[in-house]
Amino acid sequence: MKRIDHETVQRILDAADIVEVVSDFVTLKRRGANYTGLCPFHNERTPSFSVSRAKGICKCFSCGKGGSAVNFIMEIEQLSYYEALRYLARKYGIEIKEREMTREEREAESARESMMAINDFAMKHFEHNMLHTDAGRDIGLAYFRERGINDSMIERFHLGYALDRHDDLLNAALKAGYSEKYLIDTGLCSKSDQGKIYDRFRGRVIYPVFTLSGKVVAFGGRTLRSDKSMAKYVNSPESIIYSKRTELYGLYQAKQAINRKDKCILVEGYMDVISMHQRGVENVVASSGTSLTDRQVNLIHRFTENVTVIYDSDAAGIKASLRGIDMLLADGLNVKVLLLPEGDDPDSFAQSHSSSEVEAYIAENETDFIRFKTKILLEGVENDPIARSRAITEIVRSIAVIPSEIQRTVYIQECSRMLNIDDGVLSAQTLKFIAENAKKSREERQREREHAALDRDPDTRIDAPAPAQGRAQAAAAAPTRQEASKPSPAAAFLRKYEAHLLEYVLKYGMVIIGEAVDENGNPLPMTLIDYVASDLYTEEITFTNADLAKVWDTARSISGDSWNADLAHFMTENEAEKVRKRAEGLEQIRTTAPDLGAIEQMERSMEDRITAESESAEDSFRAGYIARRIVNDPDDEVRRLSTEFVAEKYVLSRIHTKFARVETERDRLHELVPRALYELKDAILESERRDIRSRIETLAAAPNSDLEQIQALMERLIELTQLKAEFAKYLGDRTIAPRK
Repeated sequence: MKRIDHETVQRILDAADIVEVVSDFVTLKRRGANYTGLCPFHNERTPSFSVSRAKGICKCFSCGKGGSAVNFIMEIEQLSYYEALRYLARKYGIEIKEREMTREEREAESARESMMAINDFAMKHFEHNMLHTDAGRDIGLAYFRERGINDSMIERFHLGYALDRHDDLLNAALKAGYSEKYLIDTGLCSKSDQGKIYDRFRGRVIYPVFTLSGKVVAFGGRTLRSDKSMAKYVNSPESIIYSKRTELYGLYQAKQAINRKDKCILVEGYMDVISMHQRGVENVVASSGTSLTDRQVNLIHRFTENVTVIYDSDAAGIKASLRGIDMLLADGLNVKVLLLPEGDDPDSFAQSHSSSEVEAYIAENETDFIRFKTKILLEGVENDPIARSRAITEIVRSIAVIPSEIQRTVYIQECSRMLNIDDGVLSAQTLKFIAENAKKSREERQREREHAALDRDPDTRIDAPAPAQGRAQAAAAAPTRQEASKPSPAAAFLRKYEAHLLEYVLKYGMVIIGEAVDENGNPLPMTLIDYVASDLYTEEITFTNADLAKVWDTARSISGDSWNADLAHFMTENEAEKVRKRAEGLEQIRTTAPDLGAIEQMERSMEDRITAESESAEDSFRAGYIARRIVNDPDDEVRRLSTEFVAEKYVLSRIHTKFARVETERDRLHELVPRALYELKDAILESERRDIRSRIETLAAAPNSDLEQIQALMERLIELTQLKAEFAKYLGDRTIAPRK
């Protein structure tokens, strides 16, 4: 096997635009210099997911997930580092150059990659069967033709056919070199009690299930036999690459249309989706016959806040699925319902109407979900007080899950009018259900924390939620996932100071912060990272926390590896940009200047502007150089910590910058970085003082105290106290710790 070479990796990282990558999965809106959207990694109603194009990172300030474009793809698609790079290479049309992998690297390749590959092979095999075998054309293709599905939809949804043989796929996959183990793990094949392996989907038309990025993770197979003892549908089992709770059929094909139309239409089955797409209504997805889950709701909410659920006229089926729609309401979505004419389902309705007729019917007949639910549940119970009471209770339960208080109030007033019940009674019951829901939610979160703690340590029990933390402090709070590798007391005490200093290094490492002199006494510009490294070396200070030391070493490596070549390349491009701007400016001056004096003044103004823009571009390149590369590092821990340090939670409002220039952190580096170094040194002294006090107390409590050793420790303590007094002259009356 081979691995992507370093040069190709760098080309991929340089090409990947974080906004473009995230936009494939999340609807983003511009806010200042950044973009925001609903976090794709957890359910939320208010956007807390921020994307910075300048820094090349994304970050959720609620759940903490995010990172570079590579890390985002790794998280959302559950891919390895190199799988994510291949994904981005395909997206940007970059040819992959690879090197031979070592034995250790080959062994480290995940089962997930193998399962994805075998699923892709199976999908192509099923497609080939249907289009290029007699049985496939006569049975599978004929079925889709009979259902009115055209070639375009067959190709778009990669529909196929599994031959009615017990080992057709098995033999083809083994011949192609795929492992029997992964055929079973993906559910493409099954093993009998006698140990015989056979194809799971034989004799069925095939519907592949895709992830958001277009990876096939599962299959649905429909039998064409009339044998009632045989299951009509067979689906892939749960595996490390597939969870039916987290996928929506057709979302990969529908996501752009959902984003464009700002609406998602939810149906039930595979054919419903395909037929609607064929009629040009492409913003359609299906829950594939399963109850709607919170993860599926979260998927929809990434792209839109508006959902229309289409029902056929089966009253029993409608009542059975009403509870699932409460999840859409609870997630803050605007839910409407469409009831099709009697005898129709989305598939048959789409097949018998034109595209314009389908869209017109939806627009004219979709109705608010609460009103729809009220009508459905109260039908036929007018003369049954008990049944009517139960129905009203269910309606109020739906109102109670709506997060917007204004919407709840409007619905209560509307229901009060429709049900002829005092709105005060409905409001009181709504508040009761809200309290019950909140209690249940707290208990579920507590159970989740306890289960997570038990997974880490069976002897651990969590009794209270952990406090919220900030950026560097969040990284400082939990250095590793392994409780067994807890840092020493000194490392734990120094962590926030080391993290604070590292934050400046990652955000501004290659910015010129001062001057040094060479052996001949000539001045040399000094970058921030070199300034910090020089000071730490002179004072013989090293990072005490292993993970922070790893980040520091990686940053130092980045600042040396290809910095000079990358800077030279940037300066060439920057100079070319100055030439271009100057030529455009001179042309504009020649056509607009009224006289020679004005020309000279305009040229001076133009040169000042171009020089300032060029210097600003160079400063931005220097400031972001280390951050842009370290957040894409192959090491998981380095990427995670680096993203914590680099991410900015707040953006300064335009109101505060419109009339005055606000001094930024970048402007104050000459003050902040030396101070951070002084604070670290002061903390090191304090850590040693604490250690000495503890040792003195231990020695003094011993039966035979070593007075000479105690005396020596006391002298060292006095020396450290004097040194701290010197630091106090710089730091002020009290040490200012890193931001909380």
